[in-house]
Amino acid sequence: MRRRRASGLSFYEKQSKINARIVKEVLLWLLYTVVALLMAVVVVESFGYRVSVIGASMEPLLVNGQDVLVNRVIYRIANISRGDVIVFYPGGNTSTHPYVKRVVAVPGDTVQIVDGELLINGFPDPTNEDYDKIEDAGIAAEPVTLGDDEYFVLGDSRNNSEDSRSAGIGAVSAGAVIGKAWLSLPEGELGLGLVR
Repeated sequence: MRRRRASGLSFYEKQSKINARIVKEVLLWLLYTVVALLMAVVVVESFGYRVSVIGASMEPLLVNGQDVLVNRVIYRIANISRGDVIVFYPGGNTSTHPYVKRVVAVPGDTVQIVDGELLINGFPDPTNEDYDKIEDAGIAAEPVTLGDDEYFVLGDSRNNSEDSRSAGIGAVSAGAVIGKAWLSLPEGELGLGLVR
């Protein structure tokens, strides 16, 4: 008797060999992806904090509703300087919307506003000519001496600004500062630009 030979279907699968080179390449791509995501998170956390400007206090530099990116790392490696545009919580209250203002005096300085002019340590501020005469001196009608880690801030549109002249804000402590405004995003006729 002859045995019939099965033809056609085979129930045995061929065993495939996993190529080590392909596995290594896939693992490297996964590693690169994870590293890229971690770097993106660090960059966004450090430089991508976004704040909207409220009001006209920083015009013409920044307008109402314009978004600003904040560098939250710079003041860990450098000091806040006179002229910096900072983002801070008014009165240190983290449940309020952050303010964007310009630093006009640093720790140890004495600030006073006399006849609409800003005086720093008894001398007229050289930038006075760049801004309107100040109509309301607020608490700076009398000399204000800044303590350690305190900063005096004003809006660029000084007569449309709630800033360190207001008793509710006063001198801004370093702990209330979120970071330095570094990039303004396009708004209306204003384009993308560095904040100076």
